Amino acid sequence: MKEYLNEIHTIKVKNSNLHGSFSNQYKPILTINSGDSVQYCTIDIGWGYSPKEGNRVHYESREKENETEWGHPMIGPIAIRDAKPGMTLEITINEIVPSWYGRNCAGGSKEWHNNKLGLSEVPKVILDWDLNSKNEIGTCHYKNKTFSVSLKPFMGVMSNAPSEPGIHSTIPPRYCGGNIDCKELVKGSVLYLPIAVENALFSVGDGHAAQGDGEVSGTAIECPMEMVDLTFVVREDMHLKMPRANTPVGWITFGLHEDLNEATIMALEGMLELIQDLYHVDKVEANALASIFVDLRITQIVNSVKGVHAVLPHGVIQS
Repeated sequence: MKEYLNEIHTIKVKNSNLHGSFSNQYKPILTINSGDSVQYCTIDIGWGYSPKEGNRVHYESREKENETEWGHPMIGPIAIRDAKPGMTLEITINEIVPSWYGRNCAGGSKEWHNNKLGLSEVPKVILDWDLNSKNEIGTCHYKNKTFSVSLKPFMGVMSNAPSEPGIHSTIPPRYCGGNIDCKELVKGSVLYLPIAVENALFSVGDGHAAQGDGEVSGTAIECPMEMVDLTFVVREDMHLKMPRANTPVGWITFGLHEDLNEATIMALEGMLELIQDLYHVDKVEANALASIFVDLRITQIVNSVKGVHAVLPHGVIQS
């Protein structure tokens, strides 16, 4: 692979840089080299941005004529030179800074989890949050109550383009990334995504200020981001079938499937492969070790495809 000088690129928020679906036919808005970094601002999930003073700015997808349903507002795609199918894109999350506001909601719609909980027919509850990125606290005033939470910002959607033809929804995550909604993908994390098409065609959006495992209402604290700083490296030596991450809490492998059992097995298979590589053991030995120190968590249950992530905490075993 060629050697390049690492550059920092900046992408502005404007309609021509936004899309709300995935396709390997979308033209890249920027082409970079392996090792380069890109700095973004991202808008809120309602396809807009509200300044503290002044009127709300509304945006729309440049691909709106190709899109038949709502999708997350994403910036991209960007092309990475020398990225080829079968390789892996390494994305280092250098910085994520939320804007000043966020929102989450619950109930009032006929998703399966609301139906099971008896919340489909009740009025929707909307919580508006004031976000302070300096002290990392979000505050919500609702009726006569005040709630405060610690912020743990991450991007809900980070994805390469899929190899399959056509236009694809942003809602279900898939093998090349997408709406994974894993709260551990914070600043300092490294996400590894399988590359399915030439030049990877990476997109990002769906900022979250805080979320619990499961995203059980269907929303996190959805917010714009003032700064998302990512560094991209093409890995010829890594060949993955599913996303993987190295985060401050530990190594993470992912499973994504309509059936939660199948998603669990996918995450566990990925983790056993990782343990085999890290500790030079066979699969059954890896499974025995995993049963001692690996945690299985439900990433999210609300995006058509269920998510499970397996966590291998740093430093839990010495070999």
